[in-house]
Amino acid sequence: MLFTDGACSGNPGPGGWAFILRHPTSGKELVASGGEPETTNNRMELTAVVRGLEALKKKSAVEILTDSVYVG
Repeated sequence: MLFTDGACSGNPGPGGWAFILRHPTSGKELVASGGEPETTNNRMELTAVVRGLEALKKKSAVEILTDSVYVG
């Protein structure tokens, strides 16, 4: 399961993204976040998903949970 979020202050403006990648069986989690000094809300929402998927170690089916209408 991949939980994602992104936001920025102003649009464009400084922004950040984060994800939690949780293994469905073990419950083990990987958490990561980052940001950009000048970005948009949609870019940060997408970045959270992309970075989360990039963190996968092997080909997997992943359920993505996001509050983003743009990503969803």
